Amino acid sequence: MIHQLAAVDKRAKIGKNVTVEPFTTIAGDVEIGEGTWIGSNVTIMDGARIGKNCRVFPGTVISAIPQDLKFDGEETLVIIGDRTTVRECVTINRGTKALGYTKIGEDCLIMATSHIAHDCVLGDHVIIVNGSAIAGHVEVGDYTVMGGLSAVHQFGKIGKHVMISGGTLVRKDIPPYVKVAREPMTYAGINSVGLRRRGFTNEKIFEIQKIYRAVFQMKMNISQAASYIEKEMLPTAERDEILEFIKNSPRGIVKGYGTGKE
Repeated sequence: MIHQLAAVDKRAKIGKNVTVEPFTTIAGDVEIGEGTWIGSNVTIMDGARIGKNCRVFPGTVISAIPQDLKFDGEETLVIIGDRTTVRECVTINRGTKALGYTKIGEDCLIMATSHIAHDCVLGDHVIIVNGSAIAGHVEVGDYTVMGGLSAVHQFGKIGKHVMISGGTLVRKDIPPYVKVAREPMTYAGINSVGLRRRGFTNEKIFEIQKIYRAVFQMKMNISQAASYIEKEMLPTAERDEILEFIKNSPRGIVKGYGTGKE
């Protein structure tokens, strides 16, 4: 299944039924799980760990050294989960000693020409749309969709089930279950369509809406809103997740409803 015009180092660990198309280069310290397809003109460098039944399209570069002047040649990784698709001309850099790896979860779709920098951690079922750029040390929660030509500032944190509109510049953290849009980036409601698609009930969606009304519409600061939510709303997994995110956001979270200020 490895084309004779591909350059695959003999030390690379290649699983069963892996296809490697012509003019692809795979280094020695690489592991690729069974059933994965690697397109032509792909470069997979030392430190790559690619799961089962993935698809990597032409022009992609995986596990190049970080674009970080502090990087000093340390041995680090890129880890890509099972069934993830990486489209054309994507670049995914390996980690630095700060974390040791860059990680992309299972069942993700990274669309063409996007960039994922060193020490990023993406959850499962994440979709990154064409031409997006994620700077170093960013965390992205499960089921997040990042619209095309978006960019995330380094050390940013994005919660689960978030929808980011195309072209958004993400300078602040984005808590779980919400939509963001515009420039400067602002809260644009909760991601109710995505939540329904993933089995959230109307009652659960209403509960999340009620929490974010307190955060963004009741004219309280973030500390006051967090205190109000703890005292006035029944504890649930979603409530506690939102509170934990807000309290542990050193950059601060996105502003509400088109204030025009970050």
